[in-house]
Amino acid sequence: MNIRTRHDAIVRSLRRSGTATVDALAVEVGASRRTVLRDIAALRDQGFVIHSEPGRGGGLQLDPQSMQTTARLAVVEVFALLISVAAMRAAGFLPFSGLADAGLAKIEKTLPAEKIRDLRRFLDCLHVGKLSPLQDLSDMGTIHTDLLPAFETAFLGRRHLKFEYSDAKGRQTCREVEPQAMLILPPLWYLVGWDPARADFRHFRLDRISAPTVVEGTKFRQRHVPFEKDVCPYSSLLQRSP
Repeated sequence: MNIRTRHDAIVRSLRRSGTATVDALAVEVGASRRTVLRDIAALRDQGFVIHSEPGRGGGLQLDPQSMQTTARLAVVEVFALLISVAAMRAAGFLPFSGLADAGLAKIEKTLPAEKIRDLRRFLDCLHVGKLSPLQDLSDMGTIHTDLLPAFETAFLGRRHLKFEYSDAKGRQTCREVEPQAMLILPPLWYLVGWDPARADFRHFRLDRISAPTVVEGTKFRQRHVPFEKDVCPYSSLLQRSP
């Protein structure tokens, strides 16, 4: 369990139980007592009011009115929210688009300047369009949750991305590409990469990608991707919003 997940688990446990001992929390999150004490100190620094009651019957209590005062959202988490809104907008169904955009704008304001720059660079890679009604969706699978963090590192660092890919016939291959763009054709999502071995662009369905890894020591240049006419950048979609 990483630090962010552990902190979330501790806050969730304290909210639900009212009072918990350090030892009990350590067992719950699978960490040492010393680690949990550091986590409690870090959560207090983030704005959570956590009271300590000494003695055998004591423990830790989270003030029910306590709120986090520092932003903990990572670039990839904000990006996930933005592309979810973009996917709904591209599908033509987003009845509360104004509220969604206003809420996302508030979230963006909590990010430090360097994260805002990374977010904008990441969003520049995102394009949306409409799926052909003839597309077969009978084999659509689940997108692995570890794809987006790997994509963030590869896109922002312009590193090659290696992954296992299963084609429409179920054949497995190991691919290495230069990630150039992400394409949303609801409900399908694609990675658009330049394949050096084939000297051409290739589209990879995200639900067919597994085991993504960033190839260290590699570097590539940004290329112009020749999309179809009905595909537009995410930024352009925002400008057309009501």
